[in-house]
Amino acid sequence: MIKKQYLKSRPVCKVTFSLPAETGAEKVEVVGDFNGWEPTAMEQLKDGRFKVVLELEQGNAYQFRYLLNGNDWINEEEADTYTPNPYFGENSVISL
Repeated sequence: MIKKQYLKSRPVCKVTFSLPAETGAEKVEVVGDFNGWEPTAMEQLKDGRFKVVLELEQGNAYQFRYLLNGNDWINEEEADTYTPNPYFGENSVISL
């Protein structure tokens, strides 16, 4: 799930990335062009969901994926769109 909160005071958007507990993962990271494709850890909440909030510049589209347990890649079901990647798959895209 993705939640966008646009700030009036700055040209950024607080984006909440979250995944349900049903992924069965012990560790989840979000990886995208907004963080140089370096994994950013997502916090596991008491109910088992994973969540992270990032501030991203408005006016851009960002590609990303989720990395589960350091091994399995999945896309965001609520992404704005998808784009092919060089690894014979697709990346999720969020437009701000």
